[in-house]
Amino acid sequence: MKSEPLTGVLLVDKGPDMTSHDVVAVARRALGTKKIGHCGTLDPMATGLLILVVGKATKIQDLLMSEDKEYVGTLELGRTTNTQDAEGVTEIEREVPPLSDEEVTAAFEKFRGDFYQTPPMVSAIKKDGVPLYKLARQGKEVVREPRLVHVYGYRIDGIRLPEVDFTVKCSKGFYVRTYAHDIGEALGCGAHLKALRRTRSGKFDLERSVTFDQLKHGDPAEVRAKLLSLPEVSRLRGA
Repeated sequence: MKSEPLTGVLLVDKGPDMTSHDVVAVARRALGTKKIGHCGTLDPMATGLLILVVGKATKIQDLLMSEDKEYVGTLELGRTTNTQDAEGVTEIEREVPPLSDEEVTAAFEKFRGDFYQTPPMVSAIKKDGVPLYKLARQGKEVVREPRLVHVYGYRIDGIRLPEVDFTVKCSKGFYVRTYAHDIGEALGCGAHLKALRRTRSGKFDLERSVTFDQLKHGDPAEVRAKLLSLPEVSRLRGA
């Protein structure tokens, strides 16, 4: 008798220095199925929650991608880069003034609720069918339409100038590296995103996740046991 194809949602704690596509490729081997997608790209430098949809769960991929996200990050003041993160080439370096906690908080306050954000050139958004990051690699820069985004809340977790640790809860399509860059501009000295970890997406967090190492080198049966069934996902989401 033919077995039912594997279906469900797998939560992965992505490590640094790998793409979201790398994680999907390893998951395909671990689970023995090609029908796997991911919900919301994480940059190679970013770690944390990557939601994989397997089999029939790919039908709810767009639904899961549209949910709010939470990130923990660190921005570094005094240097802007062409990617707005630590992996980019330095564009401008400026001295970081002796900012007070109140001044830092005031800059974060400017980016709360609804506001427009201009996506970075190094992003997966397409212009005439070509991802912007491919144009950026060719040294091209195109006009990007500002997008309406929303910050539901933020917390400043630590100020150790030139670094600021923060947590932000935001809408779909939000670029945390652009957030870091814009806060740096508001403070007058520029900034880039030094570190980023996604801790939540919708109702999903890292509690039931598998690490990339477990995915690549662990027992496939144990990985399969971590799959959330579609009824479990519905209950979790309160649907």
